Amino acid sequence: MDAFMFTLLLTFIIALGGRDQMIIAQFSDELERTNGLLILGLACAAASAAVMAYAGWTIAAILPARAANMLVAIAIAFAGLELFWRIKLKPMKEPTRSHIAIGVVVLFRQFGDAARFVIFAFAAQAVYPVVTIIGGALGGMAAIAVGWGLGKAKLDRYPLHYIRISIGVCLIVAALFIGLNARFATL
Repeated sequence: MDAFMFTLLLTFIIALGGRDQMIIAQFSDELERTNGLLILGLACAAASAAVMAYAGWTIAAILPARAANMLVAIAIAFAGLELFWRIKLKPMKEPTRSHIAIGVVVLFRQFGDAARFVIFAFAAQAVYPVVTIIGGALGGMAAIAVGWGLGKAKLDRYPLHYIRISIGVCLIVAALFIGLNARFATL
């Protein structure tokens, strides 16, 4: 239950102001909040969470315990570093109004974002990785739904970049402690 709740909450918080949420928010403003766009965003969030959780679980399963802990530290450090980058979106052009094109862009953007690195890290440490898949998918889907519902104009009013920077600092500190624990733990 802990892995589910932590993954759910951390994925949602980290995904606020992320590239995937902002892309869906931008297109929801332009396409007038179509239900197809929401379903597409939710499906992409679920698929990317499942792939990253499965990857984290399978890679950690073949590693020794200390190496798996170091893998978690590295994944969390990458997540923290990714939160420092400012999100800049280009204006929409006519060919990008295709739902398939939007889905491909959102899905590939999600594979390198901080929220999915956190899902990867939690799945690497989870006893039952299915709970991290469900928690990560629900957290990502909630962030997508917020972006779709508010739109980019309303999301730009909030200081999401500064929130992301503060969360990034916290993640880097957590990665440092996890890495030191993995390095100097006596098993």
